[in-house]
Amino acid sequence: MIPLQVNGRAQQLDVDPSTPVLWALRDSLGLTGTKFGCGVAQCGACTVHVDGQAVRSCITPVSSVAGRAVTTIEAVTAGDDRVGRAVRDAWVQHDVAQCGYCQSGQIMSATAFLKSLPRGRQPDAAEIDAAMAGNVCRCGTYARIRAAVADAARALA
Repeated sequence: MIPLQVNGRAQQLDVDPSTPVLWALRDSLGLTGTKFGCGVAQCGACTVHVDGQAVRSCITPVSSVAGRAVTTIEAVTAGDDRVGRAVRDAWVQHDVAQCGYCQSGQIMSATAFLKSLPRGRQPDAAEIDAAMAGNVCRCGTYARIRAAVADAARALA
């Protein structure tokens, strides 16, 4: 049994320790908001937070996060997370999603980035691009993503 703290709840998972966090979340806990994209940590669709840091869950063994806090898109966009709410609202305002497949990973990366900034600090476009690098959007909504992250930062100031 592998102990995890997922979205603020203690969990005990009976999985092989080498199981990627992505599959433990999806198959064992039914948290399907985290998406499988490439399986090699190149696209960012599987991004979750581990102790507040953006992590690619498709290559992270569940044993490496035992006892740590794992946060998924379900918790970030549920409404209790101030930064998650700001990002979600900015995503809607800027009509970011087209196909939507990458969006949970995009939102998780944006949220981790904004939480890492000192309160009230406004990132510039280059900082936003650097923070979002590695999150691939096949629809090419990068300009809207950048604008949404900037607006979320202003809303949090």
